[in-house]
Amino acid sequence: MKTKSFVEINSEWSIIQARRLGRSLSKYVGFNQLEQARITTVITELARNILLYARQGIIWMEIITAGGKTGLKITARDQGPGIKDIRDAILDGYTTSDSPGAGLPGVRELMDEFDINTMEGEGTTVTTIKWIDGTRL
Repeated sequence: MKTKSFVEINSEWSIIQARRLGRSLSKYVGFNQLEQARITTVITELARNILLYARQGIIWMEIITAGGKTGLKITARDQGPGIKDIRDAILDGYTTSDSPGAGLPGVRELMDEFDINTMEGEGTTVTTIKWIDGTRL
């Protein structure tokens, strides 16, 4: 199995493809079913944000190792409008759409590492990592 893969996000179907790929990679790495479900939830949230706010983007998934641990790194990147205020965007309940606002805060909670970079008018990149042992760095 490839240790790096990506899915271009541009439709509901591409979200399904990204979820399938994420589940396959997380299963291959050795995550249990609960962690696989969490990872696919994260992928869904990131992909839906891409569709909702930028219309298109990409989700990269990569099996990584560091310090004797194995994990799955998920990066969502778009060239949309960017996020005006990151601090607000990662607060539970904050939303600029009709959604419940659980997206980015939920992603941050479900993963061991979370990083977001954005620039208004240039896009957003969200990078997350889930380690097989669940240890937060």
